[in-house]
Amino acid sequence: MKVDATDLKTNETDDRGRVYLGTEYANKRVTVAVVEVESDRPDEDELAAAYREASESAEALAEEWSETSEEAWESLDE
Repeated sequence: MKVDATDLKTNETDDRGRVYLGTEYANKRVTVAVVEVESDRPDEDELAAAYREASESAEALAEEWSETSEEAWESLDE
């Protein structure tokens, strides 16, 4: 029985790395070669960029809130 590589390429693994091939392969010996492993987690550079962006956004939001808060307090004094 021949297996098309694209049939396996689109399958995902469970948390232990096992691939479900389907019932058509039940009770058959199947040999699978792993040619590439991709991580579903971002790399360190992507994480650093995301943290930097979040930090900058937080700073901008804090400044905006400070200005809005000051305006609100000033309007209460009037």
